[in-house]
Amino acid sequence: MFFRALLPVFFLLITAQFLGAAEGGEEHHGLPAYAVEVFRLGPLPVTNSMIVTTIITVLIVGFAQLATRRMEMVPSGLQNFAEWLVEGLFNFLESVMGTDLTRKTFWFFGSIFIFILLTNWFGLIPGIGTVGHVDAEGHFVPYLRGGNADLNMTFALAMAFFVVWFIWAIQENGVVGLFKHIFMPQRAHFLIAAIFIFVGLVEVISIFMRPVALSFRLYGNVFAGENLLETMIHKAGWLAPLIPLPFYFLELLVGIIQATVFMLLTALFTKIICSHEGDHHDHGNDDDHHHGEAVEAEGSAQH
Repeated sequence: MFFRALLPVFFLLITAQFLGAAEGGEEHHGLPAYAVEVFRLGPLPVTNSMIVTTIITVLIVGFAQLATRRMEMVPSGLQNFAEWLVEGLFNFLESVMGTDLTRKTFWFFGSIFIFILLTNWFGLIPGIGTVGHVDAEGHFVPYLRGGNADLNMTFALAMAFFVVWFIWAIQENGVVGLFKHIFMPQRAHFLIAAIFIFVGLVEVISIFMRPVALSFRLYGNVFAGENLLETMIHKAGWLAPLIPLPFYFLELLVGIIQATVFMLLTALFTKIICSHEGDHHDHGNDDDHHHGEAVEAEGSAQH
């Protein structure tokens, strides 16, 4: 019923976007691979993707303020929805990371999921890329662009995780413990220890490559979807209001999947590094199990 009610709205918005593009009469070259500078605040350039992420941040903060303004023992309205969302995310992460680690890190993973999801969906609103101005060189400069369709944004998210991951790893293991966790997970013969050190060096390279992989995965999926929709709208002729509709709902699903994959992978990476040596005795090859989960999750993200 909800999606049926949305159909005429999407139809009208896509029609308006198509008519606006036709009126402009400019050749369409697809969504630019980079964000466009809209204005400057002193020496700081402000791009159209930065404007969108600012809007999303204000919406999240505003919703949190409204939902918690009048807290009740029996929640209703916005408070009920907020508690349902937070509880669902917490239970999901708890099943992956355990209770203690989830309580410590939920502030980050819950926030990153909601932020990525809303940013993905905001970029799908028809007409987002049609509001703007023409610069002195005759190029159209859109005021809004999907935040996660900008590699700078996704890399910033990945680097933010890398920083807090490193802090959590030090807090849980200590500097020496972190070194042992990577290079010497268990006592071994000299020759086996040499193999562990080699594997540890490979793991260090893998750790530093994770922000790159996380950022390109999110950026590639979001950019490809938004570029596909925009190209279809401009190239489908009189069928432009109809053809993209199924793909809009598909991209809504992709937005949820990509937010979940980013949160799940980062949570698994955190679980692996924060597990202690005693866990090996209590739970067998727990690290290997979670490493397998991480690899499996990374593989599923490609579909």
